Amino acid sequence: MGHFLFNFILFIFLWASPLAHSRTTPYTTPKTTLLNVATSIQKTYQVLNFKQQQHKSSFSPSSSLASASLSMQLHSRASLHKPSHADYKSLTLARLARDSARVNSIVTQLDPNFNVEKLSGPIISGTSQGSGEYFSRIGIGEPPSQAYMVLDTGSDISWVQCAPCADCYHQADPIFEPASSASYAPLTCEAAQCKWLDQSQCHNGNCLYEVSYGDGSYTVGDFVTETVTIGATSVRNIAIGCGHNNEGLFVGAAGLLGLGGGPLSFPAQLNSTSFSYCLVDRDSDLVSTIEFDSPFSRDAVTAPLRRNPELSTFYYVGLTGISVGGELLPIPETSFEVDPTGSGGIIVDSGTAVTRLQSNVYNLVRDAFKRGTKDLPATNDVSLFDTCYDLSSKTSVEVPTVAFHFGEGKGLVLPAKNYLVPVDSVGTFCFAFAPTMSSLSIIGNIQQQGTRVSFDLGRSIVGFSPNSC
Repeated sequence: MGHFLFNFILFIFLWASPLAHSRTTPYTTPKTTLLNVATSIQKTYQVLNFKQQQHKSSFSPSSSLASASLSMQLHSRASLHKPSHADYKSLTLARLARDSARVNSIVTQLDPNFNVEKLSGPIISGTSQGSGEYFSRIGIGEPPSQAYMVLDTGSDISWVQCAPCADCYHQADPIFEPASSASYAPLTCEAAQCKWLDQSQCHNGNCLYEVSYGDGSYTVGDFVTETVTIGATSVRNIAIGCGHNNEGLFVGAAGLLGLGGGPLSFPAQLNSTSFSYCLVDRDSDLVSTIEFDSPFSRDAVTAPLRRNPELSTFYYVGLTGISVGGELLPIPETSFEVDPTGSGGIIVDSGTAVTRLQSNVYNLVRDAFKRGTKDLPATNDVSLFDTCYDLSSKTSVEVPTVAFHFGEGKGLVLPAKNYLVPVDSVGTFCFAFAPTMSSLSIIGNIQQQGTRVSFDLGRSIVGFSPNSC
């Protein structure tokens, strides 16, 4: 009896022990993770010396995921257009300035009266840089004209620069010629697609569109239907903008492919029930894919896909918490929820680089990270980054693990390189999160790099699959 009692007590002890529950406790994550400092610094030199790539497409059948009905290659902008900056720090400052403009654009869509963030770092002219960090090559028209398009989950309307150009910026490929396409067809003002536009005008019975962005960029032109070719598949009657007046930070790409949640978005017009993308390191020349109607990976960490009744474009995710160093922070779940007025919540955005968190939430995350990096030498702020380190004497460092949690024991552990990033080539690394005074939070593409992000529109689920590019 005594032996049985001892075993029973031992069983209860082990069952209650945190160690015994380390695999099933909802918010248990590794306390630290390794950052390879030397490799990160080496990439800062490589990105400035990329040879400009010309990815020619014959629109042959895709060879990526066999189960996907449509697949496109995804390229980092740096692999297509060699940065013109003298050093990596100036490139970083330009990216951060564009990123602030991007966030301002999103925030003002939700709250036009909001006092947007002050831009940090030098403002780089759109004539020398482009805001899109990830491009894909598609065919437009019949026969298809090849075009690099910026991919954007924060926009619905797809558009391309069109001749004749009253005002067009420089792009890698020739300007699209509507007269050379047999499938080009203007939309009338009575067409449903025209009525779905937020800003439209009528000219001689034809629909004109206008899209303006918070950084002052804009595109104006005819709203038309065209044939879009992806791989070996051509899709007819896709509503796109044929832009004759285009200004701003889109240099290099021929236009933009809108992947948002509204009725005019590219996935909606394809009648896709799902799509996914994987963003490679933007300082690399690797290639990944964007897939339409592809299945979730088996190892995907899933979360609820939320929608804002006030604005259908953005993809909100059901985030419940954030942990640092294996400890779940005392953040109210309401910090990530959309309120009845349509304010708040957290979106997954392919076009924003740095994750933005409400100031009070950011402070908790940053302070927890700083407590776990007391032994690392701190250095001055860089632009919108207020937590930076001098790692010039280090080859690698252990840093606190950062993870997003989605309830029901589901969590996405971020690799260290997705939140402690180099800002120059001499060893300055910064914590790649930033505060916002807006009630809206954003999961940016630095934190998404190397993870396949899937949107199941039918089941309202977002999936995150690490190492699935």
